[in-house]
Amino acid sequence: MARLEREEVDVLVVGGGITGVGIALDAASRGLSVALIEADDLAAGTSSRSSKLIHGGLRYLEMLEFRLVREALRERRLLLTRLAPHLVRPVEFLFPLKHRGWERPYIGAGLLLYDTWAGRHLPRARHLSHRSALAAAPALRPDSLVGAVQFHDAQEDDALFAVYVARTAAAHGASIVTRARAVDFLRNEMGRIVGVRAEDSLAGRPLELRARHTIAAVGVGTDGLLELATGRAQSSLRPSKGVHLIVPRSSIPMRSGLFMRTEKSVFHAIPWRSDYWLLGDTDTEWDGEVDRPVANRSDIEYLLAKVNSVLARPVKPSQIHGVFAGLRPLVAADGTADTTRISREHRLFSPLPGLTAIAGGKYTTYRVMARDAVDAASLDLGSAAPSATERLPLLGAETPSESSDPIRVRHGGCAEEVLQLAETPSESSDPIRVRHGGCAEEVLQLAEADPMLAAPLPGAGRYIAAEAVHAVTHQGALGLDDILSRRTRTSIEASDRGRAAAAVIAPLVAPALGWSEARYAEEIERYRRLRDAEEAGEAASDDDAAAAAYRAVMAG
Repeated sequence: MARLEREEVDVLVVGGGITGVGIALDAASRGLSVALIEADDLAAGTSSRSSKLIHGGLRYLEMLEFRLVREALRERRLLLTRLAPHLVRPVEFLFPLKHRGWERPYIGAGLLLYDTWAGRHLPRARHLSHRSALAAAPALRPDSLVGAVQFHDAQEDDALFAVYVARTAAAHGASIVTRARAVDFLRNEMGRIVGVRAEDSLAGRPLELRARHTIAAVGVGTDGLLELATGRAQSSLRPSKGVHLIVPRSSIPMRSGLFMRTEKSVFHAIPWRSDYWLLGDTDTEWDGEVDRPVANRSDIEYLLAKVNSVLARPVKPSQIHGVFAGLRPLVAADGTADTTRISREHRLFSPLPGLTAIAGGKYTTYRVMARDAVDAASLDLGSAAPSATERLPLLGAETPSESSDPIRVRHGGCAEEVLQLAETPSESSDPIRVRHGGCAEEVLQLAEADPMLAAPLPGAGRYIAAEAVHAVTHQGALGLDDILSRRTRTSIEASDRGRAAAAVIAPLVAPALGWSEARYAEEIERYRRLRDAEEAGEAASDDDAAAAAYRAVMAG
């Protein structure tokens, strides 16, 4: 904060989602001075509420979005093999076929094109007979398919991934500040944007932050920020709500994930960690407030109906551990009535000198979006080095040695082809290292220094208390929701949504955050109220009722 108030930076980024932190990393790695401000927490919005997939977008082939698919597949390859192999890992899917004759060659041709553009870093799609499909997925009803195609994509923990992008940006000199909301823009006498006025919500004081160029990466908040800058109402975006459920792995006895076509879009059952399934998602237009989308009863019933339509043993509402809703920042398309048909291409806006905004896109292509935004800013700044992030591994991507990983040393980027022939490392083998890569040592050192921190979190045994402390000391978490909803995913994985864990970790992180006993008691109550409000919304019949139920709990 002190540095930002004292210095003018080359680039000020507004927004701490995956695109914003990606922009901060791209700009800082080019040698520019960079600051980023975020109103809430890193990845607090859409970037922690996605399907948690790194994928080319198989369904976009039907929409003839060939350039987008090729671009996303290239990014998937870079993330798996060079940039973040410690955070991104392969995931296997089964595509059930329901029609004899035409469907197998149709889907097969699409997957052949998909795999050809992707390269050979993941196994190729293979066709399965009816018997082989049921052997791979015994949870499916025999009459729900006539065969299947098996293919691979990739997966990450979206919130934690964004945090590691932010940490990498900070390691290159970027200043990352959360709980600082932009409330207005600074202008010079010529009307040029020269920074922002912000509010420090922790200290309750105003800030003036000056920059040679400001980049807004606020997702579904883009229209509001552009209206603030220009004084004119904006309608560039059409937010779309996506809802996901988390259920125990035991509720669906199957190894592969599911990829199913629906009447409008697609449905996934995605293996999540080693203990859960992630079911989703929905795609419905959202007209409410963009800060806190809430799932409703209809969303949950829709998702259960979709997965249960193919299962021999239905998933019950009582088996749901967690629910989360997020908003896609879709760029409005003239004449496109259905949000499922709007392109996932990103778009740059330059409404005033000194200001660039970016919206749209998809998580997988965050690095390309960041590069394009900084390229646009560079035209205004005069000159800047070209983007280097294509060759820049994220923090925690371990450099292998012959003793630690002889296969990768011998085969380099092609080692993935060899490693895919063996069993992919699972969460059960070393969950801390799977989540944090080379930075797992930071967590383990905390546990070694204080044996109490080696204890598992209540209701979320795959996380240890040291990860909660690490979230504060190394990952910028400033509250219990930051820790339990984004640095760990306890709020959606634990059957009590992390309420018991909140009571345990509050006193552990209090010293690092300077909390008194009364302060951490307030944090525990706030965390519980957040979860109560979400559950109240989930019991409501529609979006309006869910939003009203959520607000009522939070207010009272």
